[in-house]
Amino acid sequence: MWTRRALAEHARKYGPVAGYDCLEKAAKATIQRILDEHPVRPHKMAYYLERRDLEFEKKMEEVLCVYKEVALQNKAAQMGDVPSIITVSIDEKPGVQAIKNVAPDIMPKPGEQSRILRDHEYKRLGTVSILAGLDLHDGHVLAQVHDRHRSCEFISLLKEMDAHYPVESTIRLILDNHSAHISKETMKYLASRPGRFLYVHTPKHGSWLNLVETLFSKMARTFLKHIRVNSKEQMKERILQGIREINESPVVHHWEKFNFATKP
Repeated sequence: MWTRRALAEHARKYGPVAGYDCLEKAAKATIQRILDEHPVRPHKMAYYLERRDLEFEKKMEEVLCVYKEVALQNKAAQMGDVPSIITVSIDEKPGVQAIKNVAPDIMPKPGEQSRILRDHEYKRLGTVSILAGLDLHDGHVLAQVHDRHRSCEFISLLKEMDAHYPVESTIRLILDNHSAHISKETMKYLASRPGRFLYVHTPKHGSWLNLVETLFSKMARTFLKHIRVNSKEQMKERILQGIREINESPVVHHWEKFNFATKP
């Protein structure tokens, strides 16, 4: 990455040779003035996302139509109507670190310190993956925590959903194209339950369209924040405890904006 000092040195070295004698004594201020006039920011970098899904708009519209239908279903449910299609937003949160303290936390003491004190050193115990399905009708969460997130773990979550919802209902899943979602093993299981599950795929690089991401964001801000455990098993139990507490007071997640074409 260029700095103003490096640009000034480059300009003094190569500018006069290229016919720009005015750069013979270029300083950082000279470079800044030139950058301000154009403007160019070679010392900064921003990120963009190349759209690699040729059907992005179509898939996005399909997902938004589902959210609109869910909103209408939820409104009708207030009048006693029970939806025959239950929509669940599903995804994985991999790489959740299990971290152990090497020294005990020091609790706040009146008159001495107001914050918890934690030693900066820690021990990594590995990672776990959270597989979660967010019910878009009542806010209930079905979740599992595993060491990995392969097809067998995903099928395990599907089986839990199958057991949880009424047998006459169709379970519509909003999910991405992760390999575990479309693997041969998963397709074989879905074929054994014909008509039970219905896939609605988000477009590639469109994870922001999946409402379960708001659930993962809530986890990151609450019970996963600053978490310390003594083992991976304790980590799993703490996460499941957090899920149970969410389900004690479930919140229905809504998609608010339906009138845009692309994400800004």
